[in-house]
Amino acid sequence: MTIIRTVEELAAIYGEPVPTSIIKELDRISDDHRQLIEAAPFVIVATSGPEGLDCSPRGDPAGFVRVVDEKTLLIPDRRGNNRVDSLSNLVRDPRIALLFLIPGIGETLRANGRAVLSSDLELRESFAIGSKVPACVIVVAVESVYTQCPKAIIRSKLWDPATQIPRSALPTVGQILHNITCGEIGGEGWDEAYAERVEQTIY
Repeated sequence: MTIIRTVEELAAIYGEPVPTSIIKELDRISDDHRQLIEAAPFVIVATSGPEGLDCSPRGDPAGFVRVVDEKTLLIPDRRGNNRVDSLSNLVRDPRIALLFLIPGIGETLRANGRAVLSSDLELRESFAIGSKVPACVIVVAVESVYTQCPKAIIRSKLWDPATQIPRSALPTVGQILHNITCGEIGGEGWDEAYAERVEQTIY
């Protein structure tokens, strides 16, 4: 196996960046970027910390990531499994990268910056759904924003209904837990109870 070990070796293979890939990067959120962010019901959050890297999904009704101004984004942290991997990373290393996806749209939006976590009650309450308030809000100071071309979405056929896989074709979380624990966790029971758990804990 031939390993690429330097930036120079990499440049020799790939050559110069496509000019528009450089031009399109801004240090702020433009009006066009705002429209994409407000249409996105899903964002992938990447962070880094002493234990390594983390990549975590966040989702809510479109517009849940709030654009405060051209340099600031707010992301509510909804209920999860309390591992808080991403949040633990951010309190020690503020660097953050976001990838926004919009169903049916090939282009994605990337935003990089630095983040802090706010437990301010008034701010958290502004993101309430029903009576459920997020435990904290991720406040992102944006440093770079740019769109990503749709080639990956096109190649993967991500939004093509014809490529959707029946859930029954792959192991469930319950089955995986059952196998990992050598049967100590009953996979079938875990899966059967999951729908009710989600309804009770979604927010």
